[in-house]
Order: sequence, then C-alpha cells, then structure tokens
Amino acid sequence: MSEGPRAAALRSWLFVPGDSERKQARALTSGADALILDLEDSVAAAQLPAARARVAELLRTRADGGPQLWARINAPQGRLWREDLKAIFGPRRTRRASGRHAPDGVVLPKVSAAAEIGRAANQLAALERIHGLARGSTRLLVIATETPQGLLALAQYPPALRTARAAAGRLAGLTWGAEDLSAALGARAKRDAAGALTFTFALARTTCLLAAAALGIQAIDGVHTEFRDAAGLERELAEARRDGFSGKLAIHPDQVGAINAAFTPTEQERAHAERIVAAFAAAGGAGVASLDGRMIDRPHLIQAQQVLAAGGAPPKEG
Repeated sequence: MSEGPRAAALRSWLFVPGDSERKQARALTSGADALILDLEDSVAAAQLPAARARVAELLRTRADGGPQLWARINAPQGRLWREDLKAIFGPRRTRRASGRHAPDGVVLPKVSAAAEIGRAANQLAALERIHGLARGSTRLLVIATETPQGLLALAQYPPALRTARAAAGRLAGLTWGAEDLSAALGARAKRDAAGALTFTFALARTTCLLAAAALGIQAIDGVHTEFRDAAGLERELAEARRDGFSGKLAIHPDQVGAINAAFTPTEQERAHAERIVAAFAAAGGAGVASLDGRMIDRPHLIQAQQVLAAGGAPPKEG
C-alpha cells in the first residue's frame, strides 16, 4: 500500500446471487471484469448452504479467460463469514496442479472497524496456507460505508492497515454503499430535488475515495440501483471518472458495457499519456519535463501511468 501509480484496474464489478445458476451463466458472458458471487443480501438464510455449494462448484469448474470471480461473504461481526470462506475454499487439497479453486477475491460488507479487515485477512492467510496458495493471492474489496461506525472509521484505515501484515498487499480496493447506511440512519432520501447526493451520502462517497487514495488502492463507485435508468448511470459514471474512481459496482448485466466504456481511456487520452511518459524518459530521470511548451512534473507522470494501466482488465489471478 504505497503511493504511486495504481495497478491495472478492474472496471466493472457485477453482483450476481450465489444461489442462481441461471443468473451466473448470464453474468459470465456479460463482459464484466469481475463477478461478485453474493452470499449476503441477495441470498435468503435458508438458501445459504445451497449458495455456498453453488459458488464452490462454480469456482471449481471455471474456465480460463473469463472474468475474475469474487465472493461477497457475510458481515464480519458474526459467525457466518468464516463458514462462508471455509465452504467456498472447499476441502484441503494436496496438489497445486489441481488448479485454483479459491475466489480471486473476497468482498467484505458492513465493515465497522479496520480491525475487522485484519481478522478477515488473517483468515484468508490461514486458508491460503492450508490450500497451498500464495500468501496474499486472495484479494479483499471492502464496502466501507454501510454502517455509521464504518464511515467514521475510514480515517483510521491508512495507519491501521499499513501495519497489519496479513492485510498488506491484499487490499485491492474500497467501495461505498448507501442503501444500508440509509436504513441505519433512517434517512428518507439519499439525493436532493436536483438529483445530487445529500451531504451525508456525499461525505461517505468522498471519504471512501480519499481513504483509497491514501492507501494507494482502487476506489470503486457504488451501485446505480435503477438499472433501467441508462441516463442516470451515465451521469454517475461521468462524475465517478471525473473525481478519481476507477471502477463501479453493477447490479445488472445491462450496466456492464457502459461501465467498461467509461473507465477505458479514449485513444486521445492514451496518446497524450504516452507522450507524457516519453517526455519524462527523454528527460533522463529528472523530476520535471517539457511537453508542448509547458512544464510537467511528477503528478502528471503518475496520472499518465494510471491512464495507460486502465486500458483493460488485468489477467485473472491464479
């Protein structure tokens, strides 16, 4: 977790119920960079054992070249999340040659304190050791603002997580959620009459963005819940890219194309970024360079590197 250019970003993160084979089949062909196989809100309690088994089977039989497969487990305050992880990692395997059956990453919801991230990271490290996987190969995406405590704790993330050995290098990104926070607050609306986020929810979004930047990880914008509102989605995407988010959560396959397009640099943007990188290369390691008659410095180089890294999804882990 260091400052500097971010690694290639996952642009689109599509939620799909863990117990629905039909929806999973459609999601696999949606073009999403990552699927979030949900064991939490979209799965009824009675269906949770079946959902865990279905997610484990999908991980076991997945084909090469598809989207990354992540799992949203239950909240870290109870027992269910540990049982979720054990179920989807499956029984201990004795040969690495059998392939990676673990998820590429885990989405941790309703986080209220940095210590909960540390506990989840420790559990993942133990499972990786048991299954012969590289330490840190199962990444974490944290939904950081679903509880009032979680929003208030975000400022503690950078100092706390930089010293948590199991979490270092494992944390892939932060995202923010408004639905559960709204329920916890008893808020009657999240947007004002003009469509702008009200102060509290704008604070949640901005604090998530700042914490992710401080940690040097991806900031993922939250869901646009009205999946038939294409204009509203485009508006949120423009705002997200403008402000520094590098991806967005999706709740429907029809949202994926717009999200991928929004977070893929245009040819003009890539060409300009390449010229900035070339100018610094020509400057022989100097901290400043000249381009088109103006001075550019290290922040311009970092932004250019981020543009070039955002050209598409990285290869699937494992």
